[in-house]
Amino acid sequence: MKKRLLFTIHYLELGGAEISLIGLLQALDYSQYDVDLFVYSHQGDLMKDIPQEVNLLPEIPAYAYIERPIKDALLAGQFGVVFGRLMAKGRHSLTITLTQTLTKMKALGLRLGSLLGLQLGSSLGLRLGSRSQDASIFQYVMNGVEPWLPSLKHFGEYDLAVSFLAPHNIVLNKVRAKRKVCWIHTDYSKIGVNAKLELPVWSGYDKVVSISAGVTKAFLSVFPTLKDKIVEIHNILSADFVRSRAEEMTAEEVAHEMPREEGVINLLSVGRFSHAKNYDNVPAICRIINSQLSTATCHCRWYLIGYGGEEPLIRQRIAEEGMEGQVIILGKKENPYPYIKACDVYVQPSRYEGNAVTVREAQMLCKPVIVTNYATASSQIHNGLDGINVPMDNEGCAAGIVQYLQNMAKRQVIVDYLASHDYGNTDEEKIIYELL
Repeated sequence: MKKRLLFTIHYLELGGAEISLIGLLQALDYSQYDVDLFVYSHQGDLMKDIPQEVNLLPEIPAYAYIERPIKDALLAGQFGVVFGRLMAKGRHSLTITLTQTLTKMKALGLRLGSLLGLQLGSSLGLRLGSRSQDASIFQYVMNGVEPWLPSLKHFGEYDLAVSFLAPHNIVLNKVRAKRKVCWIHTDYSKIGVNAKLELPVWSGYDKVVSISAGVTKAFLSVFPTLKDKIVEIHNILSADFVRSRAEEMTAEEVAHEMPREEGVINLLSVGRFSHAKNYDNVPAICRIINSQLSTATCHCRWYLIGYGGEEPLIRQRIAEEGMEGQVIILGKKENPYPYIKACDVYVQPSRYEGNAVTVREAQMLCKPVIVTNYATASSQIHNGLDGINVPMDNEGCAAGIVQYLQNMAKRQVIVDYLASHDYGNTDEEKIIYELL
């Protein structure tokens, strides 16, 4: 009898985690396993890429409105979800306010503040990241709405249930399974975390899957007690899938949006318009690059494919740097692979990453890759062999890119190396079987 597997994810919009899940599903052996997929909200361009062997479970309205605008949830009659989200927002705001207040009191050297900071700060368990809003807001929301979500136990018992994207409450508390596994996709050293709030959820799983050694190290710096639960499975990607999708547009079709011009080097970055991706600094970096290339016979044009909340900020920075003709936002693309294939150099300018899927996709298409020196970059490329690592600050990043662009021989060495190596890794799915 086949074993039953369940995978859950919020939605299937274009993103690294979502693409990785599709790659994993495409690699499974369906002669041995029956696979169900529960997508909270049936939205996203990757919905059509779900393998036909997968049983897509029906959308359940309460789950579908977890991340939709509160107004829409209210109009849809999802009052429990609305109540849970509002309560979560209040609790999160209170925690942030208390933590920031205690931090200020301690900085002023007030004895009472110091004592309260040691005691109350510990009980809150909040460690603020580089931004004022911590990432645990999502955990607050899930804790708030979970009591209002219907059980999924009527789908029966699974041999293995996998929660593919945090927060991981749903599989832990709403699913019946012999073994439960959850995934880490981000660098926990770079985001704000309420460790005490999240620890009970992570601890409830049999195993926690990390996508790289760097991600593991960062995660254990926050949750050291979970060391024995960690298993590493790299993002599963099929080189054949990426290459076939890259052929779905002709060079002429791509050139309408990303033209080939003599003396112009086309750089490309693909990803959500978020703080992590650092696209808000791309206009400044591009300006510096072109100022340093001004005495040469070429200049660069930097294209951005994606969508997200920071698009207005990116456009503002483009205007401030006078880069309207040099930094081009192409927007959301259901299939970015023809554009990756057509660019001259793929750039990942991120502040932090778990394991950038687009870097390996570019390598599969034999594109020279430049990545900033974020903490997990060493797990993405071998510097000088299959990509180039550059500093993260704008001046250093631009200087590294210029040096690389001017060294045609080095670019060709990297392209030749990429062409002779297989960057697919569909064998990684065997570790999933071992988890059973």
